[in-house]
Amino acid sequence: MSRLSRLKVTATVGLCVGLGGMHAARAQYVGQVSAIVLDARTGAVVSQQDPDLRRYPASLTKLMTLYLAFKAVRTGQVTLDQPMPVSVHAASMEPSKLGLRPGSTLTVEQAVLALVTKSANDAACALGEFLGGGDETRFAAMMTREAGRLGMYDTVFRNASGLPNPEQMTSARDLAVLARHLIVDYGEYYHYFAVPGFYFHGHEVPNHDPMLGAYPGADGLKTGYTAVAGHNLVTSAVRDNVRLIGVVMGAKSNNRRNATMTALLDGGFEAEGVAPVARPAMRPLLLARAGGGTMAARHGARNVHLASMRLNPVQPDEVADASAIPASYTRLRRGHGTVVHVHPAVVHARVHLVGMGHVAHATHTHAKARS
Repeated sequence: MSRLSRLKVTATVGLCVGLGGMHAARAQYVGQVSAIVLDARTGAVVSQQDPDLRRYPASLTKLMTLYLAFKAVRTGQVTLDQPMPVSVHAASMEPSKLGLRPGSTLTVEQAVLALVTKSANDAACALGEFLGGGDETRFAAMMTREAGRLGMYDTVFRNASGLPNPEQMTSARDLAVLARHLIVDYGEYYHYFAVPGFYFHGHEVPNHDPMLGAYPGADGLKTGYTAVAGHNLVTSAVRDNVRLIGVVMGAKSNNRRNATMTALLDGGFEAEGVAPVARPAMRPLLLARAGGGTMAARHGARNVHLASMRLNPVQPDEVADASAIPASYTRLRRGHGTVVHVHPAVVHARVHLVGMGHVAHATHTHAKARS
C-alpha cells in the first residue's frame, strides 16, 4: 500500500471513530484479512496483505501489556514474585477472566501466565494498574508511548486488556513489530508464551494458543477475538535457525484464521529456503491429576504450578482448537519458580532461542475474552 493510500485509510478510520462505535466497527474491515510475515532476525517482510489497515487489536493488546511488564522486571521496578492488589475495577472486567476478587492479590508472574494462557482480562487490568501506579488509563498512555518508541505508528491503546474501545487501534504490521521486539528485546521471558498451562489456586488454566503443538516449530505468541475485531492471531515459529513472525487479523472464524496462519508460515519458510516438515500427529488431551506422577512441580508457596498438558475442551469464543502439545517440554528454573519452555529441538540441557541474534540458556530438570 502506498504512503498516500495509508494516509487515506488512516484518515477514514479516524473519522469513523469520531462518529461512533458503529462506524468504527465498519472501519475494521471484518472478513477482509490483514496479514504479514516477518523474518524475526532481520525484520524483513517476507509476505504481506493489507498490513497497514487500522484495526481493533482485541486481546493482542496484551502483547504490549506483557512487553511493559517484562521491561519493568528487567529494570528492577518490579519482581516476578511481587504481589499485586486486585481492585474493584480489575475484578469487574468481562470474561475471559480468572475470576479475581476485589481485595485479593496475585503475583506479577501469575498475571503473566494468566495473560499468555487464558488471556484473562481481570489479570491484565490488575497488571496494568500496578505498572501504571494504580491507574489503568495512565498505563494505557504508557503503552501508546512505548508503541511510538518502537515504531508502531498506527497504534493507540486505551486499556491493558483489549476489551472493546473505539479508539484502541493497531495494524498487522505494528503487531509484527511488537512481537519481534518481545522476542529480541526480552528473549529471557519468551518461554512464557509456550507454557501449556498453569494452576491457579487449585484450578487448571490451559493455554488457548491453537498453534502450539499443531504447527511444527511454533512456540507462541497470542490469540485475540471480539465481534468487531474478528479472529486475530500472532504466531512465531522457528525451523533450521530461521524464525518467522506471522500476524493474521480480521478472519471470519478461528479455523480460517489458523489455516491462513499455517499457509502464511509455510510459504514464508519456503521463501526462506527451509524444507517443509511433517505435521505432528494429533492425540487426545488428558489432564494430569493432582498427586499423579506426571503433575508439574508446585510453584513455590504462591499456589501456582504448571499443567503438564493442555485442557480440553475450551470455549469457542476463546479458541476453537485445542491442539496436542509436543512431548518436548522442558521445565526451566529462572529464579522465580518453574516455568515451561517448548521447542521441537529441545533434547539437551541447554535451551536455545534460535535466530534472535542472541541465545538464552538455562539448565533443566528432567520431565517431560475472549482470547
